[in-house]
Amino acid sequence: MRAVQITEFGGPEVLNVVDLPDPVPGDGRQLYEVSAAGVNYADTHHRLSRD
Repeated sequence: MRAVQITEFGGPEVLNVVDLPDPVPGDGRQLYEVSAAGVNYADTHHRLSRD
């Protein structure tokens, strides 16, 4: 699966698209496929600093 991985604070340049193994749900859990997701402005602003 493709995922966006964030390993440090910063702007969009610290977002890395990586390939990860498909998740396997545990007992009593369910796996959902997400075809689209949104990002709020406040989330992007929070990424710019440690505050």
